[in-house]
Amino acid sequence: MSSVLYDAQGPRAKRRNAVFTVVFLLALAALLWWVFSTLNDKGQLEWALWKPFFTGTEAWTTYIWPGLQNTLKAAVLAVIIALPLGAVLGIARLSDHAWVRVPAGIVVEFFRAIPVLVLMIFGLALFAEYTNVSSDDRPLYAVVTGLVLYNASVLAEIVRAGILSLPKGQSEAAMAIGLRKNQLMRLVLLPQAVTAMLPAIVSQLVVIVKDTALGGAVLTFPELLASANTMSGYYGANVIASFTVVAVLFIALNFALTSFASWLEARLRRSKRSTGAVLGVEDVDDINAAEAGGPHKTDGV
Repeated sequence: MSSVLYDAQGPRAKRRNAVFTVVFLLALAALLWWVFSTLNDKGQLEWALWKPFFTGTEAWTTYIWPGLQNTLKAAVLAVIIALPLGAVLGIARLSDHAWVRVPAGIVVEFFRAIPVLVLMIFGLALFAEYTNVSSDDRPLYAVVTGLVLYNASVLAEIVRAGILSLPKGQSEAAMAIGLRKNQLMRLVLLPQAVTAMLPAIVSQLVVIVKDTALGGAVLTFPELLASANTMSGYYGANVIASFTVVAVLFIALNFALTSFASWLEARLRRSKRSTGAVLGVEDVDDINAAEAGGPHKTDGV
């Protein structure tokens, strides 16, 4: 069956694709066998190295769970601060006033161009030199600072692009019935843009979760990945086993985040379906009166 975008495969194309599929599966099987045999020859698949994760709770309560708590703490704090800050910066870049638009653009471009690790190191030095934050808390503060500055700048660009992607007719129609600029942004553009931006926002949230590992690698922040190093040394250099468990936890955490975002996006799309109602000038006057705290217009008034 053919369409404008797709031509049905003929017998030769089907045979060629079948051959490519078989070759790929054989190559993948050979690669997996090579990895398995290499690990087995190095003794990395011995039960003694994997036993701590399947028998007893010491590895989980002493190393994995505290590391996971610190990872989630840093990620949640960064998300809570970066999301609203990114939204404000993104909207500010769309301002009609140059004194708002230009500084916001400078801030976004500056912090978006600096590697997040550099921002974390700078934050650690800043808290050590100019604040009374204890040495135990400085790594957490530095990690959150770096994540917020970088990801807020990236989220600002996502917000700006999401708003600009909406049809111009939305803005023109809203202004034609008398909505002010802030009402246009709050009542028309942002509610529609959020749904369009959600996949990109979730991708950036996944990046935030993963980038917490930079704090463990450089700033001695005791997050999940850093706990794997300590754990592998304690249990007899079971590096492969420890990092495999940590990798599975990161995959599960990010998969849960993306699954929740997919559910939320579908729910938002269902809730924002048009009811067919038309917003007239009288309705806009009611909105303006409500925001000003004055009486609403009614029929016959």
